[in-house]
Amino acid sequence: MTDTRLFQFGRRGFLAGAAGLSALSMLPGGLRAQEQPQRGGLLRMGIGGGSTTDDFDIRKLNDWVPVNQAYMVMNGLVEIDASNTAQPELFESWEAAEGAVEWVFKVRQGVTFHNGKSLTADDVVYSLNLHRGDSSSAARSVAAGFADIQKISDFEVKITLTSGNADLPYVLSDYHFLVVPEGFSDWANPIGTGPFIPESVEPGVRARFTRNENYWKPGCANVDAVEVIVINDVSARTNALMSGQVHAINSLDFKTVDLLARNRNLQIVRSAGGQHYTFLMDCTRAPFSDVNVRQAIKYSIDREQLLKTALMGYGSLGNDHPIPVTDRFFNKELKQRAYDPEQAKFHLKKAGMDSLSVTLQTSDAAFTGAVDAAAVYRTAASGAGIDVSIQREPADGYWDNVWMKAPFCMSYWGGRPTADQMLTIAYQSSSAQNDSHWANADFDRLLTEARALLDDEKRREIYWELQRMIHDDGGVMIPMFGDYLDGVSNKVQGVTPHPMFNLMGARMAEKVWLAA
Repeated sequence: MTDTRLFQFGRRGFLAGAAGLSALSMLPGGLRAQEQPQRGGLLRMGIGGGSTTDDFDIRKLNDWVPVNQAYMVMNGLVEIDASNTAQPELFESWEAAEGAVEWVFKVRQGVTFHNGKSLTADDVVYSLNLHRGDSSSAARSVAAGFADIQKISDFEVKITLTSGNADLPYVLSDYHFLVVPEGFSDWANPIGTGPFIPESVEPGVRARFTRNENYWKPGCANVDAVEVIVINDVSARTNALMSGQVHAINSLDFKTVDLLARNRNLQIVRSAGGQHYTFLMDCTRAPFSDVNVRQAIKYSIDREQLLKTALMGYGSLGNDHPIPVTDRFFNKELKQRAYDPEQAKFHLKKAGMDSLSVTLQTSDAAFTGAVDAAAVYRTAASGAGIDVSIQREPADGYWDNVWMKAPFCMSYWGGRPTADQMLTIAYQSSSAQNDSHWANADFDRLLTEARALLDDEKRREIYWELQRMIHDDGGVMIPMFGDYLDGVSNKVQGVTPHPMFNLMGARMAEKVWLAA
């Protein structure tokens, strides 16, 4: 059990409301009573979000296929459960000293890697240090808060932070913080402690994994093998599910959900959480370096229409910051930005422009329906004096060639279990995944200050201000939050919704079993 002393640090109020954090449901009807797990069979998954450039490097995991496959092979330190609560994984317990600057974690004993090596504190320290210093890791900005990581004994690790953080176990649940053996670096041939062992991997095409017979988690790794087929096209993915080629797919087309729900052989798994869709403006490049241009862009989108047509109502309105209404630190007093062509024109004039022409680079790799959403935006923007040219990009390589490189493009975020984690990863100026290249020294300072506070009321005041700053000044237009929607065969048992990512928080392969 997790040491309950952790929750002295402002955590109790959060956990009391955790059950309400996400709207979780199965369509049609409610969750069915599940049978006891059965072993055997081949689980076939059709997953969108893969590329020929994918590998298992935990420092650069950035899309659905590599994240799901990484969780098949490796374990994390902390797991987020279906109620958005931090649960022990390779760290079996933890305790924080007063002020939440120093933490001691106990490493789970009796766990072995696929090569037979026993897990020790040395492996944990090595894996965490991959993200520190001059690392190119996407988690570099988060790991920058680790002042020191020290092995105390073979099964104890002490983490000292630069400042107190009551959310540290949640931070350590990030999918980049997976564990590999000390000294490991062969990312094309991963070794982990996870439920499955890679048998064959063809990046961007398919992969096969066989069960780890020595897996340490009871009731998990039930199927004999998992086959992942990369299907980036949502229509092809849906057809593969309906024809029985695969048992489960992620990121359904919102337009077909109601139709699929009528199929008695399928389960539609709907999870509402922090997933949001973004229009990214590079704040270092003209014209987006002018805050008035950024404001004009934000006023030129019809959010209600986009939610209705692109998501078919399976989501909620966004207000140009990444914190969902279900988060305890959501700023409920920040006025919802509405479609206002006149305000858009006003801000263009403040920027010295009568009109604006921009090229929006997009792909359905960004999110299912992104190209359609771009077309809806183009129509609305024309009424605000903004001419949007849509440049459709191939799905393969989108995250390497377009994201964080294009001046104006589309993307998504899966959300994070805490406001601090979401704001740190995507908006702190030093973050490797600050995908709008927005830099604000006051934002960075306040973010660090809030992280160290143990008083939830004081933290709330700061997080509300941080949301306002992104809303007013940031380079990201966030018009909507979208539910996670997966399609799963009724042959798959043990399926539950999850607030963190598609496919049961990217851990479906580990958790489910096939009906006899």
